[in-house]
Amino acid sequence: MNNNIRRVKEWILDRRPGLGDIDPDIDLIENRLIDSLVFVELILFLEEMSGSRIDMSALTPDYFKSLRAIDEHFLRLGDS
Repeated sequence: MNNNIRRVKEWILDRRPGLGDIDPDIDLIENRLIDSLVFVELILFLEEMSGSRIDMSALTPDYFKSLRAIDEHFLRLGDS
């Protein structure tokens, strides 16, 4: 797991202190680790981390299904 996705994981865990760990493939939405109350905050956090704006009109829930999906859709954009 790369450093950026670790930061996202820590960000989620800060909002869910009862959790010990998050598997990179666990469904974050289905397991209520990301809900409507923190979704906008997460978008802002990802924009800050990636250094670019996220086009809200192009988003789908699949982009946020897991830590791995978040990494693939938002954090690896600058990697090559």
